[in-house]
Amino acid sequence: MTVTYQAICQAHERIKPFIHRTPILTSRIINELVGAELYFKCENFQKGGAFKARGAFNAVHSLPETQLSKGVVTHSSGNHAAALALACASRQAKATVVMPSNSPTPKKLAVAGYGATIVECEPTLAAREAAADKILADTLGTFLHPYDNDQIIAGQGTAAKEMIEDGPAFDIVMCPVGGGGLLAGTAISVKELLPNAKVIAAEPLGADDAKRSFDAGHIIPQVQANTIADGLLTSVGERNFVIMQDKVDEILTATEQNIVRAMRLIWQHMKIVIEPSSAVPLACLLEHQRDLSGKRIGIILTGGNVDIDKLPW
Repeated sequence: MTVTYQAICQAHERIKPFIHRTPILTSRIINELVGAELYFKCENFQKGGAFKARGAFNAVHSLPETQLSKGVVTHSSGNHAAALALACASRQAKATVVMPSNSPTPKKLAVAGYGATIVECEPTLAAREAAADKILADTLGTFLHPYDNDQIIAGQGTAAKEMIEDGPAFDIVMCPVGGGGLLAGTAISVKELLPNAKVIAAEPLGADDAKRSFDAGHIIPQVQANTIADGLLTSVGERNFVIMQDKVDEILTATEQNIVRAMRLIWQHMKIVIEPSSAVPLACLLEHQRDLSGKRIGIILTGGNVDIDKLPW
């Protein structure tokens, strides 16, 4: 079943008591660098420090008590893990999260701090899935996929819905793409509310499976991803890809050099903390020089959970 805009509206009503309606910020200096009017939706100020809270609260609060009583299981490099732990805590439910051993320390601390049980595994998708399967077999709990899940997609789509309601009439809306949950939800909201606006996804060149899949017309799994944008390492999900093919206009990639540059520009000029994944849309705009004069571009800053002892500059 394809996620609808109505499902996003229902998700928004469901999660409003649990999330922040995050602000939109601008920067004159960054606008001048790009040659357009940029509006940043600050999900780095969201509960749990990332947009993932939206999908997690929607999914957890959609589960019946009988199902929730056996616990919830997921695998995640960090932001979804923390969001799911937070959402489960709001319903006094047990959360078990499989995390790659190389997940950033602040993200592990956040997950544990919200009360979830962490099971570490090798940093591969196969290892994550195998560990989650074993836990599910032992507990008979409910698996909530970090992005390839209708309730997750609907929850993530509320960020773009808010941005469009609170901002100007955008010509372009951008967000990063990893597994595609945010991109799929964003595309549904944009095409419903601003049918003439373009949806452009942003991806690291070192983890460009979404672009290669999008261009080829079929999913090409991610292998040997190499990027500091640790939230964008996963392969695109099947549900997400179907929506992307239908509603996304373009996927751009950025080099590591421009991702670091964009992240630093936002820290320096906007005075806010973002993680590398959040900087990828701006990095793409810096890298792909286009005439954007007069264009209004909405960008979702996806999160701020960065290890400040390991900044890339």
